[in-house]
Amino acid sequence: MLDNAIIVQNISKHYLIGHRSAGVQRYKYATLRDVLGQKVHNFGRKATDLFRGRPVIQGDEVEEFWALKDVSFEVRKGEVLGIIGRNGAGKSTLLKILSRITEPTHGRVLLQGRIASLLEVGTGFHPELTGRENILLNGAILGMTRREIRTKFDEIVAFAEVDKFLDTPVKHYSSGMYVRLAFAVAAHLEPEILIIDEVLAVGDAKFQEKCLQKMRTVAADGRTILFVSHNMSTLSQLTTRAVMLSQGMIEFVGNPSDAIEKYLSANRETRTWEYDNQNALPRSYGTGDVRILSLRFERATPYFTFLEPIRYLVRVEAKCPVDRLRIGMTVITGEGAPVGTCFSHETAGLTVGERRQLIVELPSIRLAPGSYFCNVSVGYGDLRTSFVDYDIAVDTLHFQVAPEQTVSGSLTPWPRAHWGSVSFPDLKIEALEDRE
Repeated sequence: MLDNAIIVQNISKHYLIGHRSAGVQRYKYATLRDVLGQKVHNFGRKATDLFRGRPVIQGDEVEEFWALKDVSFEVRKGEVLGIIGRNGAGKSTLLKILSRITEPTHGRVLLQGRIASLLEVGTGFHPELTGRENILLNGAILGMTRREIRTKFDEIVAFAEVDKFLDTPVKHYSSGMYVRLAFAVAAHLEPEILIIDEVLAVGDAKFQEKCLQKMRTVAADGRTILFVSHNMSTLSQLTTRAVMLSQGMIEFVGNPSDAIEKYLSANRETRTWEYDNQNALPRSYGTGDVRILSLRFERATPYFTFLEPIRYLVRVEAKCPVDRLRIGMTVITGEGAPVGTCFSHETAGLTVGERRQLIVELPSIRLAPGSYFCNVSVGYGDLRTSFVDYDIAVDTLHFQVAPEQTVSGSLTPWPRAHWGSVSFPDLKIEALEDRE
């Protein structure tokens, strides 16, 4: 324990989930006998649970759910450990147990040092209180002493960049101002163990970089950090080791780059190179004047050779009349880091209800070998004017770029984690006469 800040031993967490009975839902109209019988059954079950000291679960049927199952690992002092996994893998449950918000069903956790958690940015903020009052309140909730808060007060205000609105109730803050102030308070804690859950994805791009730099400073001070994020690029920069969770169990522990590759490989089957508006999740991006109906590559499989143009088809439908239309495309690496954005020229507009299919081509840019996906938008505007988006389809058109082939036919190696995502042309050098 002397060299370890955290020891997790066989942690399991069990929940009981209530559901409505399938028998009652099967028919549109239930008889009085069915309803009364179900009510009597529910009353008897809940009375038994209450008598035996078990939690009373709402619902006609009860299902057992294990959020975590026999999770064990150790974290050394001064280590930055990343935790990754799909939604529902058990990451947040694990962090709540480590933060002592909830107790495990089985197993135990050994902690050495003061612990602070950034699980939900803004928890404890009161909308009627001013920014100044919320700094004092939230700092106390997060475990800071009054002396610590007073000492760091000016740093917190300067970091959040809300000094002009410090004495304004936070209910009048914009969402960006709110999260900036909340993160600023939490980021200035000085615990031995810091637990961070997806709090770097706040604010604008400039503030996100500021948050990332703050986390680097915290890590450089030798504190133990547990960091959960779906941004693989940020996670690979901050962490020294990673744990991958899957269905409540540990799937992999080791080097961050290996964990990220395993995570991405496991998710490749769920990724699609096509987009259909009917099967997509509801979204509210853009004005909605024009909607993207479908996206698909012109070829059957999403594999492209080095320097090959990438062509895809987009179908759109106008909900309102529009005078002009352009297509935008952002290419993103498999780790979640943007590579670049480009736009088409503007074409003729659409009338209400009109549908149109367009062929879009991304020229032969020098994308390095690897996995990519796209965010595709329809709208109007260019670099000289303001941009307006009618609709945006995110996390779609996943594709692969094959390695570059040399003259001899062999493949050019490309350790993309170190070299970046764009293959630049060869450098040109010229020898000059040495006159010294």
